[in-house]
Amino acid sequence: MAIIDGKQISTDIKNEVKKEVIELLDKGIQPCLAVILVGENPASQVYVRNKKRACEYCGIKSLSYELPESTSEEELLALIDSLNLDPDCNGILVQLPLPKHIDEDKVLLRIKPEKDVDGFHPYNVGLLSIGKAQLKACTPAGCIELIKRSGVDITGKKCVVVGRSNIVGKPVGMLLLAENGTVITCHSKTKDLAEVCRQADILVAAIGKPKFITGDMVSDGVVVIDVGINRMDDGKLCGDVDFESVEPKASHITPVPGGVGPMTIAMLMQNCLIACKKQKAM
Repeated sequence: MAIIDGKQISTDIKNEVKKEVIELLDKGIQPCLAVILVGENPASQVYVRNKKRACEYCGIKSLSYELPESTSEEELLALIDSLNLDPDCNGILVQLPLPKHIDEDKVLLRIKPEKDVDGFHPYNVGLLSIGKAQLKACTPAGCIELIKRSGVDITGKKCVVVGRSNIVGKPVGMLLLAENGTVITCHSKTKDLAEVCRQADILVAAIGKPKFITGDMVSDGVVVIDVGINRMDDGKLCGDVDFESVEPKASHITPVPGGVGPMTIAMLMQNCLIACKKQKAM
């Protein structure tokens, strides 16, 4: 059994990005990411801080826009428009969730697809569905990297994804399919969920229910990627997988924290580099 070290793998990816950024800097080009935060959500503030830190580590310039809760939708859209037009800004990220008076869909649609480093724009989701995306949703792309960099070949494997959200469940299913996995997507209406999960060679859990996947729901030798992040009453973090009961049966498993979490930001850095190179036609 191997615990997949998301921190180490994410550091490896950031180091690869850093190396390429140094080569770009030698040509007078610096990738640049704009991060927009509206309001005072403490979790969002932590995420934004971590993204800034990762930019600094990789040599990517970061522009930070921390706007008050009272910012109107029009003001936010105007800021996105100006960043869309700025040739020095390669990626635009709007930290979700947004305050209730702002339409998230309208905001995400406003970002130019080539600057959509989150991979949420319907244009990029469409490219993902036909296997041609360059800017892939960060968390699902991170899941695939964790599997591949752990020496697991996805080709021909039965892959069960528990969860069908637009942010993780659906895109991770499409990415597994692109790697020649045989994919089943499960959700709250799936019959005999435990039986379906037991068929999995690779199981991705992304439902937001603490310790939902238990040891009796998996087969020996399964590869488990736990996307969930839930805070327990005692303040500790746990995933959607009951680590204690599943870990003895798994050949590879991600812990929470320290598994998928660090990968999301590493893949964001990679997307920012890809966006920059594409915009500069390199």
